[in-house]
Amino acid sequence: MTPRPPRVFVYHKEYKVKILVTGGRGMLGSDLREVVLQAGHECIMTDINDLDVREYELVRRSILDIRPDVVLHLAALTDVDECERRPAEAYRTNTVGTHNVALACLESGATLVYIGTISIFGGSKCEPYTEFDIPAPASVYANSKYQAELIVQRLLQRHYIVRAGWMFGGGAEDKKFVAKIIELARTRDTLQIVDDKFGSPTYTVDFAAGILRLLETGLYGTYHMVNTGGFCSRFELAQAILEYAGIATCRLIPVSSALFSLPAPRPRMEAAVNYHLELRGLNWMRPWREALKAYIERLKGD
Repeated sequence: MTPRPPRVFVYHKEYKVKILVTGGRGMLGSDLREVVLQAGHECIMTDINDLDVREYELVRRSILDIRPDVVLHLAALTDVDECERRPAEAYRTNTVGTHNVALACLESGATLVYIGTISIFGGSKCEPYTEFDIPAPASVYANSKYQAELIVQRLLQRHYIVRAGWMFGGGAEDKKFVAKIIELARTRDTLQIVDDKFGSPTYTVDFAAGILRLLETGLYGTYHMVNTGGFCSRFELAQAILEYAGIATCRLIPVSSALFSLPAPRPRMEAAVNYHLELRGLNWMRPWREALKAYIERLKGD
């Protein structure tokens, strides 16, 4: 079938856009939905129970029936160690699933926003990565995500690949580092935290708002979108979490990552700079400490 031409090229604020989200019930999806609705757009949330991206015909029929202007592709296996243990499932979901979504977008004329990860880089640099560095994925998870990027680039002229760093947010859906540190610190006297892995914290609310702003530009391409203010170690991030959460009863102990034996390798350096946004004068992301403090205040309110 001949692909349909894109219906809209630039999504300005005054336009009401129909946005379909895959994998929408996770940590990012919950905040993304609120940001999209607040902007006045139509948001159709899907997850594996109603849109399994691994099933091509289901994906194709759904996107052709719904005819979204934009598909925000979040659906992925993100458990790095589980991906290492089950590589076929990782590639089927993260790579083949993305291929299915990209083919359906090609046929329907929808713009695809693919959510990528900074972990596709090898981690050997001493400073943060830019969009112009060459990926060298070290784990099954990272490679499955990178191969998906290549598929999007080859199939679609009109696409955005937006890479996130160490994601935090989601409120009740938060199952990652911030929520875990707060939970553990409230019940333990000490916590051992790795101090030799570095990354760029990325607040889901800021990331979601940044995606909508990027859509308004019509500047297709690959972007890093992390919170600014420099990078940090896991230990430094944990220190900030306890400070903003007001927890003074737990002592953090810096340790080497060699202390923990994990199935999947982690890059030493997972930090990034929003270099492409900076070059275009569009780096609107706020400092990560400011974002983290706002998120923890939000958790207190919940």
